[in-house]
Amino acid sequence: MAQAIDSTSKKTRSSSELASDMASDMASDMASDLSSYNALYQSFRWHVPPLFNISEVCCRRWAGDPSRIALYYEDETGHTASLSYAHMQQQVNRISHVLRGLGVRQGDRVAIILPQRPETAIALMACFQLGAIVVPMSVLFGPQALAFRLQDSGALVAIADAGSMTQVSSIRSQCQALKHVIAVDCDGPVTLDWYAEAARASSSFTPVKTTARDAALLLYTSGTTGTPKGALLPHAALIGNLSGFVVSQNWFPKEGDVFWSPADWAWTGGLMDALLPTLYFGKPILGYRGRFSAEKAFTLLEKYAITNTFLFPTALKMMMKAVPAPRERYTLQLRAIMSAGEAVGATVFDWCNKALGITINEMFGQTEINYLIGNSAHIWPAKAGSMGRAYPGHRVTVIDEQGKPLKPGNVGEIALHHKDIHGFADPIFFLEYWHQPQATRRKLQSAWCRTGDLASMDADGYFWYRGRADDMFKSAGYRIGPEEIENCLLRHRAVANVAVVPKPDAERGNLVKAFIVVTPNVKRSRIADDKLIADLQAHVRSQLAHYETPKEIELIDELPMTTTGKIQRRLLRLLEEERANDTMSAALPPEV
Repeated sequence: MAQAIDSTSKKTRSSSELASDMASDMASDMASDLSSYNALYQSFRWHVPPLFNISEVCCRRWAGDPSRIALYYEDETGHTASLSYAHMQQQVNRISHVLRGLGVRQGDRVAIILPQRPETAIALMACFQLGAIVVPMSVLFGPQALAFRLQDSGALVAIADAGSMTQVSSIRSQCQALKHVIAVDCDGPVTLDWYAEAARASSSFTPVKTTARDAALLLYTSGTTGTPKGALLPHAALIGNLSGFVVSQNWFPKEGDVFWSPADWAWTGGLMDALLPTLYFGKPILGYRGRFSAEKAFTLLEKYAITNTFLFPTALKMMMKAVPAPRERYTLQLRAIMSAGEAVGATVFDWCNKALGITINEMFGQTEINYLIGNSAHIWPAKAGSMGRAYPGHRVTVIDEQGKPLKPGNVGEIALHHKDIHGFADPIFFLEYWHQPQATRRKLQSAWCRTGDLASMDADGYFWYRGRADDMFKSAGYRIGPEEIENCLLRHRAVANVAVVPKPDAERGNLVKAFIVVTPNVKRSRIADDKLIADLQAHVRSQLAHYETPKEIELIDELPMTTTGKIQRRLLRLLEEERANDTMSAALPPEV
């Protein structure tokens, strides 16, 4: 592996050359040492050039080959298209000129509120090469969520299509910093037309020079545990993601690789785990603009000969329940599946092995520090249910409340050190929480950056997830984590999805409460529901400890989810707390 770039380096290369070196070094060195994780981990070195820009390495350096495809595109109507790197770069240049003409300068924020479509990738690259900070936002956001992020970020320009234009227009007057709105394939009050503006702009553009530590992205956390925070990421964060991306995708890239993920490009999962690293390696990625369904996912995988994918556990559960034997219906070219966001669990893990012939590579990371831990089934053996090992370049361990590393087998908080094992700064770190210096200090003040997630680490260096620190609870003195109970319930044929939370109880402190979404084929009635609940409780009782059996099960139509596919247990906990307070208030005698 090539040596890390530091102040003593005698070689001077452009960021493109160094980025290309990094890609080839990873491909050659890692492939030559498939049998030894320890040797790979010890030999890995980061390439972090002083000057670095995401747009240069993800688009411009591939634009010289007119036949190289960057994007395939399809929408729900059946419309399809493809975009070469060469054509994309021309459009990127035009949009950079448009944004500059609107007053966007280096460090200004531009909100991109678009689904998976070519214009999204073009807008991203245009902002990056202009030195602007991209604020990606999901088209699923309502007015309140959009207004908060636009106001908090101080975005100067917003780019939206028909899926979000109504929402943007309704809250525009609340966002004082927002001066311009660019409309893609739609109309809106006082908007600029994307295509008309681009047609008038030059297809040549001289990129702004950015350092590796200059800000590139303002990504808001999903808000599973509270108000979303804006995590400011540097251009170098992409470099920090690469080792994990390569190994979690079983040595990406290989000849003929095509990537797809339903993960929204507005989120870390879609942006940093799919779109940007795929473009970094000059490979094509599929963008699908439409609602996710299990059948549609399998159709896309077959139609575009997808080799590599990132699928949330929620998506995999839906696919498993809807199409138990996919290879009997579809001809698939899949060679790697990465999954993250929630624990996959033994049920889905086993199904992928049997039904797809693929061992899932689980990944763990956060918006602020992504791609920390995971598996690479073709390089080091996966342990079913384990999160995997620390990816090359990242020094990860489990720490106690005092910040001290714990011995194997002990449960503590997953933490990442600011420096790798060789003493070099890890490029994966975010810069700060936007306008929240106290939160930034809490997160970054010590050598170990806490994640808020609990795990234990075994003697082989594998991590075993124990849930969010705030998802753990006690019942009758027993410490309960929801994951094991949820996985057990998910193995029942009637369960499509499940969330386990504490239900306040005067005697035990908390009861174990399960919210369950049943599979579509389950017949519902009061008698049938009561029988099913008893059956589910007996199912857990027969496989787990007695104190883990849910004392109460509630069947619901859907679980509260973030737009990234994570279960919002926090909302269910709050619901149970409100119910408990209402019950207590009703039991109090009336005032005299």
